[in-house]
Amino acid sequence: MVTLYFFNTVRSVDKVLSGGYGLIAYTSDRGGDFDIWLFNTRNGVNVQLTNELGDSFSNPVWSPDSSKIAFVGRNRILYIIHLTTGLISNIDQLEEEADFALDWSPDSERLAYTKQNHIILYNVTSHEVGSIILPGSSDVQWFPNGVELLFQAPDASGISQLFRIRTDGSEKQKITSNTEGPLHNAQLSPDGTFALYTTPGVSISIIHTVELSTSNVFEVKGGPLAKNYFPKWSPDSLKIAYSATASNDTGYFSQVRTVGRQAENDRIWAVSNCFATPITWSPDGRKIAYLSGCTEQEFAHEMWVFDFKHPVPIRLIEGVRIMALQWSPTPIIDVSRKTYTNPVYKVKFLYPSHWQKVNDERYEGVDGFFQISAISSGGSINEVCRGEASHPLMPYGSRPSIFKTQIQNQEACLIFPSADQPAEMLRQAALIVRYPKPIQIQETDYNYFILWADERHIKKITSSLKFLP
Repeated sequence: MVTLYFFNTVRSVDKVLSGGYGLIAYTSDRGGDFDIWLFNTRNGVNVQLTNELGDSFSNPVWSPDSSKIAFVGRNRILYIIHLTTGLISNIDQLEEEADFALDWSPDSERLAYTKQNHIILYNVTSHEVGSIILPGSSDVQWFPNGVELLFQAPDASGISQLFRIRTDGSEKQKITSNTEGPLHNAQLSPDGTFALYTTPGVSISIIHTVELSTSNVFEVKGGPLAKNYFPKWSPDSLKIAYSATASNDTGYFSQVRTVGRQAENDRIWAVSNCFATPITWSPDGRKIAYLSGCTEQEFAHEMWVFDFKHPVPIRLIEGVRIMALQWSPTPIIDVSRKTYTNPVYKVKFLYPSHWQKVNDERYEGVDGFFQISAISSGGSINEVCRGEASHPLMPYGSRPSIFKTQIQNQEACLIFPSADQPAEMLRQAALIVRYPKPIQIQETDYNYFILWADERHIKKITSSLKFLP
């Protein structure tokens, strides 16, 4: 178990962060050693999560459901903090000069990272480990469908590119057509339609975005010195926040900026006196937290936040060294789930407890939705799935992916959208399952059940689906 230490912040932040629920995980030595801490945005309380496990390079990475934090700590050991129990597990040790980038699967069950020319996929529940041999790979990221990965690696000519690949190691595809320097800090947008990277290095760092449906590349002009760091996608995938280094007569400082995903509407929102500052978005995308208060040694000693609607920066923490920060992905730390039961469609399954009922067949939350129905068809499961995926209105985009599966020993398929799915569809995916025996609704027999849900949640919901007698 973890011992929790509580400290009050230097000033009240309740008015500043009103409605901005969530926790900010950060790396600090405020307890004497570098460890992982939490700042509670609702009451301004700081909580120490680890004890002498962190290091100055430790970067806390939240799972999508905000129940776990992964980080690489002292002696390059990879740890997972289970917030619901307080337990901390160490799962691996990385080599020196390794890529410390970590990414959670959409269902918060698996962690992806690279080690010794392999992509490692670790299941935190079953402790099963999978790997894909990919020399030179780095910056591995999960696509929202949970069955594909984005990563950086050299192509056959040794030139750095972005690729996608299925988690079983098949269907490797090159995304970029880079002919210049190495690509760093690769990040997939939350909706899986864009990616970003920086190039060519540290002294000169230019941000680029890639539209996956067209392979179009957009260059962000960035700051005056071409030193643009710590790019982060907004929760809605429409913008990027980043740090741009600038200088004046007193020395270097950094601008906290945002820009559209096609490099439009670049704007400065705040200034930090650090050479470069890490940045993190609030779950609702209304606020940005960043670091400042750098000394001559370039360590930040302050955490600040601003609201886009009231862009006056407010200091949250001061007087301690802070190295990294990340806001929790969900607005409320609540990993509980409720049971949905529908006697008409004869199904039950689990869904996030904070989602609200829209009608008997649809529930929604700030982070997703589900809706159910049934299909009457004499066709095979393959025909029904192809018919849904290739609907003339293209609700899943022009190139949806269909994956065969089984639910309670019944034939089933999952349909995932392509990158060009219309934005108003909210990354809708679908599950189609053959009923164990047809059901009757208003004198019509239905032999297939269909569930629509956002791409991030559909596999989690599907895993709990059961048919009622």
